[in-house]
Amino acid sequence: MAASSSSLLLSLGLLAVLAGLHSCSAHFGEFSGQGIWPFGRQQQQQQRHPLRYRSECRLDRLNNLEPSRRIEAEAGFTELWDEEEEEFKCAGAIAARHVIRRNGLFLPSFTNAPELVYVVQGSGFHGAVIPGCPETYQSDESSQFQGRGQGRRGEESEQRGDRHQKVRFISEGDVLALPAGVTNWIYNRGQSDLVLVSVLYTANEENQLDENYRQFFLAGNPQQYQQQGGRSRRYEGQGQSQSRRGQQQQGRRRPQQQQQQESFGNIFSGFDDDILSDSFNVQNELARRLKGEDDQRGHIVEVRDELRILSPRYERGEQDERSEHEREREREQGEREREREREREREQRRRRQRGRGSYDNTTDAASPNGLEETLCTLRLRENIDNPELADIYNPRGGRITTLNSFSLPVLSNLQLSAERGVLYKNAIVAPHYYMNSHALIYAIRGSARYQVVDDNGQTAFDGELREGQFLVIPQNFVAVKRASEQGFEWVGFRTNDVAMVNPLAGRLSAFRALPVEVIQNAFDISREESRRLKYGREELAVFSPGSRGRQ
Repeated sequence: MAASSSSLLLSLGLLAVLAGLHSCSAHFGEFSGQGIWPFGRQQQQQQRHPLRYRSECRLDRLNNLEPSRRIEAEAGFTELWDEEEEEFKCAGAIAARHVIRRNGLFLPSFTNAPELVYVVQGSGFHGAVIPGCPETYQSDESSQFQGRGQGRRGEESEQRGDRHQKVRFISEGDVLALPAGVTNWIYNRGQSDLVLVSVLYTANEENQLDENYRQFFLAGNPQQYQQQGGRSRRYEGQGQSQSRRGQQQQGRRRPQQQQQQESFGNIFSGFDDDILSDSFNVQNELARRLKGEDDQRGHIVEVRDELRILSPRYERGEQDERSEHEREREREQGEREREREREREREQRRRRQRGRGSYDNTTDAASPNGLEETLCTLRLRENIDNPELADIYNPRGGRITTLNSFSLPVLSNLQLSAERGVLYKNAIVAPHYYMNSHALIYAIRGSARYQVVDDNGQTAFDGELREGQFLVIPQNFVAVKRASEQGFEWVGFRTNDVAMVNPLAGRLSAFRALPVEVIQNAFDISREESRRLKYGREELAVFSPGSRGRQ
């Protein structure tokens, strides 16, 4: 009896200790946003980046948004949307539009947040400088000195040849994925303006700073850019930069801003001349040129002669721009096919590893990218304008093409995805909502009537979205759009690399998945009426106009 009593007391004591530990764990998790054992991606994101959960979204009324600021440069300009708008603050994103004129060069720079760029018009070159990766583009002049001494080879290649990282040809319909902190530059090599629209995701966990957008330039003296946009200088504390009151306050602050402009420049302007001279092993005069103190060209500069960079060419000589574009697309298609094959092989190896019950961290089973696909060879570009790549197509309604981390793996790091849509005259996109992301819709051409409804069943937006405007559709808000007589084209940026859309009408809608009896009782209608609601549309998400039935 005594032995059993002792065992009972010991068990009760252990239970009390475990209950106390559980209480401490719950108490800790309540204040830290996670338990003691922070397993899982979601918990890690909450710990690393609390900005995503920083504030309540106040979105009673949505607006079709125009750019609020314009920054001129020698060879183009940049337009910025007001980051103080409630829609952008809720989405944790900032939008910009860049227009680069012929032979214009957007100076090398990097940002504190990942960026997704869509090429609206034109063509050119894009370069991304990934730290630690080799200069895989090398000219013939430098390669002929490989058999000589290291010092001599370096001297000759500096005088005659060049080596740099990969340069990508970009054209209309391309999406560029730019990771945070990676230096990028863009050059317009076409005959028309190169127009880019971009979304920077400041709520991404890679941004360890605050929600402000920061642009760090490696060259030039982009005073105006930094003053008005690069450091997110607000014209108006309440975010009403377009109001008369905001304009008056801007005017009163203008002398002070002009004085502050002198303190802005590229990242080298804050260093001592001697430090720069020793770092680059150059004379002080050349080191001072790095600061760009007397450069008044802005953040987009004109290249006096055509920019000559290393780019793959064919022996038959320079071809027209279209044929070069087609060859580039063929190479991309082959690259994608090889990547899919490698992914299938990796998946098979992972299954074999799981089947054996072992885990070998020396194989690519430990990494979602494997050993074949490294950081240096990641694809940063994908075209979503090709009609043949459409995911949804209705010959009488239009098409929609989606881009996510399955088709462009680098998007898993950016936590962004995109969609490209074309609606024909008066066509409709079914009522739908984004299940796990916000959507930032940019109108490329034409116009459409949008209606957006919030969780209270109230209309948050009912108006026209025209070319050049943004509309932010918050997560789970239900939206529908109808194209105008001119049709409608758009690109959507979504704040999840595997964003999911749930249509509420059509063949794959939520209504199709509900039993007829549920619909009948939910809406208090007859069985025949519930069947008409469920089976009234045989199309998918894009509906042709004028096909609705009337009683």
